[in-house]
Amino acid sequence: MAVPFRRTSKTKKNMRRSHYKLTPNEMTKCSNCGEVIKPHRVCPKCGYYKGNSVIEKNEEEKSE
Repeated sequence: MAVPFRRTSKTKKNMRRSHYKLTPNEMTKCSNCGEVIKPHRVCPKCGYYKGNSVIEKNEEEKSE
């Protein structure tokens, strides 16, 4: 089995691993109520998706 002739430096190691970083979650605003939500999902606050009512919410649930 092959063994590296020289030790890999910290710089080379970090340059190789530079693409492993985490990316922040993408968030969008609900077109109906302005709540920050994940894209392509029904708004849990008002029940709208792309301007259409998908889930019926009671007035009590909306205020909470």
